[in-house]
Amino acid sequence: MRSLYKTAAAVLIMYAAPLLSAQQGDATQGSPLNGGRLDRNRARGPAKPTPHWPDGRVNLGPLPGETGVWEGNAGSTLATNIRGGIDNPRMNLPTNIKISEVPFQPWARALYDYRQSNTTKDDPHVRCKPSGGPRLFHTPYGFEFVDMPEFHRIYMIEVGGPHTWRTIYMDGRKHPKNLEPSYFGHSAGHWDGDTLVVDTVGFNEKFWLTREGIPHTEFLHLTERFTRTDYDTLTYEATIDDPGAYTKEWTGGWLIRWQPDQEMYEYVCQDNNRDAKHMYGGQR
Repeated sequence: MRSLYKTAAAVLIMYAAPLLSAQQGDATQGSPLNGGRLDRNRARGPAKPTPHWPDGRVNLGPLPGETGVWEGNAGSTLATNIRGGIDNPRMNLPTNIKISEVPFQPWARALYDYRQSNTTKDDPHVRCKPSGGPRLFHTPYGFEFVDMPEFHRIYMIEVGGPHTWRTIYMDGRKHPKNLEPSYFGHSAGHWDGDTLVVDTVGFNEKFWLTREGIPHTEFLHLTERFTRTDYDTLTYEATIDDPGAYTKEWTGGWLIRWQPDQEMYEYVCQDNNRDAKHMYGGQR
């Protein structure tokens, strides 16, 4: 955590210039799972009901014999962004607070503003690093749940991470003590009715909490709720409890749309990727 505090201290000193325009548009542009699919989703007609397994648990994947993935809502976020920043009001939850209402500690707000001022060019994701926490769920090209009740586990697998997976233990175990901090932490889940509730601790500080640069520390305790309200819609809600970066806990989230007839595919994150806008703050 010392490295993050040192960065924050430097930001507090240097951050005096007005904010530049933050990155625009949807990073999924050009993807087969891009935001344009939302218009075609409306043409499907009424959504099918939420699918369940024979034992009554919600099925978070496709029906047997079908295929599909959950899309990555690149423009969605936990809190309404500053003017010109990333935002997707069509998909963000109506209960989301504004950035001005997020209970940042001063250093954390300064770091967020700094990342915005640099067009989020320092985003670890564009340097082929895994996307932890909410960042995983607005990463392009989609993700899926693999439910393995015989092993009391649910796996989350995504393409654009790149090729990352996350394990949710469903056997009632507690979090181990003295966890080695990691990108995905240690996740324990349970069902609350039709909602999958996932409790995670043990994060490192090497990723951004969200695409537009909301920070966190190793003290982060993340509670996520996944509710498949119908066949085509997954409500994602995250509660952030991080006394290292915030003065109190807060909650935000967005809707995630189902993309039928899609499957996971090979994705290569190039080490020599040169994205001028997002990595250097310049033009494409």
